[in-house]
Amino acid sequence: MSYLWMKAFHIMAVVTWFAALFYLPRLYVYHALALQEDDQKGSARFKIMERKLYRGIMTPSMWVVILLGVGLLSINFSGYLSQTWMQIKLVLVGLLIGYHFWCGHLLRQFAQDKNLYSHVWFRVFNELPVFILIFVVLLVVIKPW
Repeated sequence: MSYLWMKAFHIMAVVTWFAALFYLPRLYVYHALALQEDDQKGSARFKIMERKLYRGIMTPSMWVVILLGVGLLSINFSGYLSQTWMQIKLVLVGLLIGYHFWCGHLLRQFAQDKNLYSHVWFRVFNELPVFILIFVVLLVVIKPW
């Protein structure tokens, strides 16, 4: 696969992954509210939506991002890794992967009716990937170091 094709598909996968990273925690906000209101039908519906989003879209797109990212890095591995902006970007991507799996942990808690957090906590949790996205885009476009 040529560099430009790989890069294009990597960007598409990133967009898809971020859409899910933004949406799943928003579902958690509404799910926590449904539990607070003792809405069992709503809670059951959110469990299905959350599971399908996490397993059907979010996780596959994360793996495509990782595989294509490794493919892009392999074109000039030592050259890219010697650049500070790329090192910082990879740390931020690692944090996003951790956030992704934390979302999976929260999904399992909701599935088992063991949610520990309020809708307000999930509203704050929902904003974390926004900051990472801003920094990653700035690093990739500006390459400050």
